[in-house]
Amino acid sequence: MKINKQTLNNGLRVVHCEDKDTQMVALDIVYDVGARDEHPEHTGFAHLFEHLMFGGSVNIPDYDGPLQQAGGENNAWTNNDITNYYLTIPKSNVETGFWLESDRMLALDFSEHSLDVQRGVVMEEFKQRCLNQPYGDVSHLLRPLAYKVHPYRWPTIGKELAHIERATLQEVEDFFYRFYAPNNAVLAVTGNISWEETLRLTLKWFGPIPRRDVPVRRLPQEPVQTEERRLTVERNVPLDALFMAFHTCRRDEPDYYAFDILSDILSNGSSSRLNLRLVKERKIFSSIDAYISGTRDAGLLHVSGKPAAGISLEQAEEAVRRELEDLMRNSVGTQELEKVKNKFESTQIFGNINYLNVATNLAWFELTGQAEDIDREVERYRSVSPEHLRDVAARAFRPENGVVLHYKKG
Repeated sequence: MKINKQTLNNGLRVVHCEDKDTQMVALDIVYDVGARDEHPEHTGFAHLFEHLMFGGSVNIPDYDGPLQQAGGENNAWTNNDITNYYLTIPKSNVETGFWLESDRMLALDFSEHSLDVQRGVVMEEFKQRCLNQPYGDVSHLLRPLAYKVHPYRWPTIGKELAHIERATLQEVEDFFYRFYAPNNAVLAVTGNISWEETLRLTLKWFGPIPRRDVPVRRLPQEPVQTEERRLTVERNVPLDALFMAFHTCRRDEPDYYAFDILSDILSNGSSSRLNLRLVKERKIFSSIDAYISGTRDAGLLHVSGKPAAGISLEQAEEAVRRELEDLMRNSVGTQELEKVKNKFESTQIFGNINYLNVATNLAWFELTGQAEDIDREVERYRSVSPEHLRDVAARAFRPENGVVLHYKKG
C-alpha cells in the first residue's frame, strides 16, 4: 500500500493513500481521547462530544446541511481509547469536507441550547441501552469487577446517568480544548485524491489551527489480579446468562495476536470450538460468543452465553472451563490454527479494498504506532505458533486471572 504522510507545524498528523477506482474521497479524523481520559466523577464526556461535534461549529451552525448538499455522508463513534469521525464525499466537492472538519476542530459553537439538546439525546440513549434493555447493565457490572483502578472500569457511555445530567457548559468547553487539538489527532485521507491535493487542502484548512496544551496521559495501572472475582445478580430477563472475562495484554504487545486467535478458535464461525462442542454437540448453550476487547491498555478476553433449557449456570460455566483447560494443556492443531489465520488474512485483504475502511485503519495505526503497520498485521498473526497459544492460554485462563458474572432470570 502506497502511504504518504506528514506532520504539520501544529502537530496534526496527516496520512494518505490514493485509490483511483472510486470517485469518492474519505476523511477520517481520530482524536486521541476516549472514556479512559475522563474524570471518575465526570464520565461519559467523550461520548457526549461525539454528539456535540455535530451541533455546529463557531463559523458553521449546521454541519450536516452543507455536507449533504455536496453529496456527502458522515458518522462517528467513540470507545474507551479514541473518538473517530469520518465522512465520504464526491471528489469534486472534497474541499467541503476539509472545511467542515477543520472548523469544528477549531472551535465548537458552545451554547446551553446545544448542550441541552445533545445531553438529552445521550441520556435517552443511556436509558434505552443500559436501563431499559435486557442485559443492558452487563458492562456496568462486569467492568468494575475486572478493573479496580484503571478507567476501563466504566463503559464509554458513562458510569451513571447523573454524570451527563450534571455536565456544565464550562466543563464541556474545558474538555474540548484539553483534547480536541491538531496535536492530538490524525487525519487520514483516502480515495480519488492525490497526495499533493491532500496536502494543499490540509495546510489550507487545518494548518492555521493552533496547537493546544494537551495533558500528558498518566493513567493508573491495574494491579495484577490474584484471586477470582464473582458476582451474581437477578434481573427481569427472559433467560439466564453467563459472562466471563480474563485479563489480557496491551494492544501493542505480541501476545495480543495470540489472544485474538484464541478468541477466534473459541468462537468465530459455526465450526469454532464453543459453537461446535457446546451448542451443536452437547447442547449446553443456546448461544455463546468469545471476543477480545481490543483496547490499547491491558484488556479482556470475554466469553458470554445463554445456557440451554434445563442447564444451570454452574453447569454451563463448568463446560466452558473444560474448553479453556483444553487450550491451556494441549496445543492447537496446525489445520485448526491455519484456518483461523486464513480467515483473518482474507478479512484483512477484503476489508482494505474499501477506501473508507483504509482511511479508518490508517488513522488508527498512525495514532498507535505508524500507518505502515497496516501492512504488517497479517504477518504478525501468521507468526503465532501453537506453543505461543498454549503459553498464553495457560497464563490467561487461570481462575485467579478472571471474573465471572452469573446473570439470573429473576
